[in-house]
Amino acid sequence: MQKKQSKKQGERLTTLLPYLITLASGIFMGLTVAPVGAWFLAWIALVPLWVLVVTSAKSKNQFPPAFLWGIGYHGVALFWITGIHPMTWLGVPWLPSLAITLFCWGFLSVLGGVFVAIWAAVMVRLGGQKSWLRILIGTAVWCGLESLWSAGPLWWSSLAYTQSPHNLVILHLGQLSGPNTVTAAIVAVNGLIAEGWTNRQDAKSAKISSVSSAPLRFVNKYWVIATGLLISLHLIGFILYSRPIAQPPETALKVGIVQGNIPNRLLRSSEGFRRAQENYTNGYLTLADQGVDAVLTPEGALPIFQRDLLGTALVAAVKLKGVVAWIGAFGERGDSYTISLFTFNNKGEIVSRYDKTKLVPLGEYIPFEGILGGIIQRLSPLDAHQVPGSANQVFDTPFGRAIASICYESAFPEQFRRQAAAGGQFILSSSNDAHYTASMPFQHHAQDMMRAIETDRWSARATNTGYSAFVDPHGRTLWISGYNTYETHAETIYRRQTKTLYVRWGDWLTPFLLISSGGAWLVIQLRDKN
Repeated sequence: MQKKQSKKQGERLTTLLPYLITLASGIFMGLTVAPVGAWFLAWIALVPLWVLVVTSAKSKNQFPPAFLWGIGYHGVALFWITGIHPMTWLGVPWLPSLAITLFCWGFLSVLGGVFVAIWAAVMVRLGGQKSWLRILIGTAVWCGLESLWSAGPLWWSSLAYTQSPHNLVILHLGQLSGPNTVTAAIVAVNGLIAEGWTNRQDAKSAKISSVSSAPLRFVNKYWVIATGLLISLHLIGFILYSRPIAQPPETALKVGIVQGNIPNRLLRSSEGFRRAQENYTNGYLTLADQGVDAVLTPEGALPIFQRDLLGTALVAAVKLKGVVAWIGAFGERGDSYTISLFTFNNKGEIVSRYDKTKLVPLGEYIPFEGILGGIIQRLSPLDAHQVPGSANQVFDTPFGRAIASICYESAFPEQFRRQAAAGGQFILSSSNDAHYTASMPFQHHAQDMMRAIETDRWSARATNTGYSAFVDPHGRTLWISGYNTYETHAETIYRRQTKTLYVRWGDWLTPFLLISSGGAWLVIQLRDKN
């Protein structure tokens, strides 16, 4: 009887083991980003899933393990979303706030699981018996799915950002074809290691490796190639990273940042608005006295409409000091409003405006509002209907055209690439991450670092409560603020008109990989039939 129970327990453990392994490896991938930042795990964390997908192909049981890997990765990487709870400051009761928070976190984690499950299904269906073809297809499909996902409204945790901010060398591959270049490198290296493992196990089971060293060398060639590829890619990145950055004096621009440190729970109140006016006006005056050319404020620094901005103390200070200011406030469009960044010239006049185009679902608009609008309260401090800005905006300033980004847009590289191709010479990133835990603004900073590298531009990033920063075109952080602190800081950045391969051609690598892998698969299918 005991033997039967032990046997059943062993069978259960054997059945559960693939699920536990894939979930654990997905969690390890999630640990690559803030707050842990174990970026090196990205180069091996996909291996267990890949091995299980290949070895269990005949059992038709790949969906659940792959699904769990995606939940593990995205669930851990996006755990900062839970920081929005409690939302009592927005008038949302504690229990509904918890329900909304868990729904958002769970939905994105499940969506990540579906993403990986689709990848595994394609691998099983098209991978065949050839390791090199599985590596090519696996890399191409992963990049293709990330491109598809990033084209929608919900996007953040690309495999590429697992390397930011620590591995600046490999992030320079983004100058070639955007973040998918880094993603492709990570997937390909993981695939080579996994294929080396499965081939080695096949050789052992066939009792070949113990007889001759020749098959063993054949098996290990994947690990040799993986090592060579990893070194080569980092070498290419290092060459790009080592290029000197030209700093002509005539292109210099001294920019000041004010981090107002106004908790979101206060912004809706008269006391919060009073503090916002005081902090940003005093910060502006301090920086103006330091001789800056312009001052950048965070997203929604003054949470009022454009028509009310001209009567604020901050704009009065701009007229007094004659220093250009970029002020975050709300724009108007009919009966709706936009989250906007306004350029005030040295006379205190609005000369340009950029409207946020990527809105946060549930946070700034309600998907399927006709169905969910009566259930979920909009998290915005205003009651009006928020709308996105135009997708083809440019942001001209007294110092030339800038690349503008407001908060969530940092996760969408195409936003920056398009503006750089249209003549943007430097990046202005304006954000408000005050309602999240500290790991979120650090991940946000990591996203902005990638965008600076990909476009080869200097970046100034202003946030409400942290982390504000200045970043050079190699992704190096020149200065970063504290968290939940009031700060002002000035730094000299330089306007640039260079165009990386990515800025010129966009993400050309993903379609190249998809066409190559599809063509190779088709050739093999036709050859086998004939």
